[in-house]
Amino acid sequence: MEHITSTTTLKAPAERFTGDVYLNMIETPAEPARLTAGLVRFTPGAHTNWHSHALGQVLYITDGIGLVGTRDGDVVRVSAGEIVKCPAGEEHWHGATDTTLMAHIALVVGDGNGDGTTWLEPVSEEQYAAALATVKV
Repeated sequence: MEHITSTTTLKAPAERFTGDVYLNMIETPAEPARLTAGLVRFTPGAHTNWHSHALGQVLYITDGIGLVGTRDGDVVRVSAGEIVKCPAGEEHWHGATDTTLMAHIALVVGDGNGDGTTWLEPVSEEQYAAALATVKV
């Protein structure tokens, strides 16, 4: 058994996120394990860039209200206790609404070459505004 009493809170890298996002790693894989897990906290208006995962991603919302959007324009409003599963290769983004915080635990199984995440361009202001309008938060 390993008992971890705390982890360092890191500011998420600006080249992958818009706004202020904070990360506490829960699990960073060491072979043969491949699970990466982190608690991610988004301030109002903050969100990820577009990205995809080679083997998919699971998001467990722990607090607040947020959005998850896909390239085809689907957007879901999420809140505490809800789960979103993003299938392998699906380009998506996630983050807080413009007026609320949102936190989630992100779970990714790596492909043997890191966590299998492909980071893409930022979500445009127009795409974010359209997402907010779609779910009427």
